[in-house]
Amino acid sequence: MKDSPVANPLAAAPVYSSALVRAWDSDLGWSFRSSPVAIVSATVALLMILATLAAPLIAPQNPFDSATLNLMDGFTRPGESGIGSQRVFPLGSDEQGRDVLSAILFGSRTSLIIGFVSVLFSMGLGVFLGLVAGYIGGHAGVLIMRVADVQLSFPAILVALLVFGVARGLIPPAVQEKMTLLVMIVAIGLSNWAQYARTVRALTLVEKSKDYVAAAQLIGISPIPLMLRHILPNVLGPVLVIATINLALAILEEATLSFLGVGMPLTQPSLGTLIRFGQQFLFSGEWWILFFPATTLVILALAINLLGDWLRDALNPKLQ
Repeated sequence: MKDSPVANPLAAAPVYSSALVRAWDSDLGWSFRSSPVAIVSATVALLMILATLAAPLIAPQNPFDSATLNLMDGFTRPGESGIGSQRVFPLGSDEQGRDVLSAILFGSRTSLIIGFVSVLFSMGLGVFLGLVAGYIGGHAGVLIMRVADVQLSFPAILVALLVFGVARGLIPPAVQEKMTLLVMIVAIGLSNWAQYARTVRALTLVEKSKDYVAAAQLIGISPIPLMLRHILPNVLGPVLVIATINLALAILEEATLSFLGVGMPLTQPSLGTLIRFGQQFLFSGEWWILFFPATTLVILALAINLLGDWLRDALNPKLQ
């Protein structure tokens, strides 16, 4: 009996490389290559994301391990050596001798986790409700859109504050600090789903009237698979644009909540927590404790926002 051929794991390599080549030579790839703003913003965002992922490896210090802190190093100016440890602090230290650069790397990771996961949560919820409202319609669609209209009449930060307050009231005090990350993700996600729902509903109404949907209905495809397999891929372009822009907004929203004191605690700091902590020392001369986390937040949000603006223009057929 002839043996069956063994699959070669390297055989898939040309497939992936050709897919990358096609993507690079596509209209979107050409638009990216011809936009210096997109290239710079993507490079900056990617470097910052990689730096936060590698924070335990590249950070000069674990800023939340009390055994590594020396109070004699407190309020060391940027680029100077601490009195207690004689180590150089590139961006200075705070009053506990905590390295500001290390705190920014670990804090940025928390902000990015909250931003990415909350955007995925709000996008998934909004896209599903938008598909239901657009394709199935009826009383369910009217109810979804009215709830979205009511929510959009309030600023997202107020909705997040409301959700955060309700969640903290329902969670036992003993586990509130451990659940803060999850509560922040849910609060920010629930404050931003309405934009996806409205956009997807409008696009679904357009796609629903096309021939391929009628053909799918004729061969007996049920509504849920039809929405997920056929309509959803055709409405993802604008959804990705909204998600990219909302990533920057989610990071800023988290920073705002943490700055107001209702976000991440000092034991799990984010950029907003570091900014809230640093503003206490702004007028006493220790400007670097506030300046560098705030600058990091501005650069990160600006890079992601500019990338979202480029993606919006690149996917807009009227601008081609």
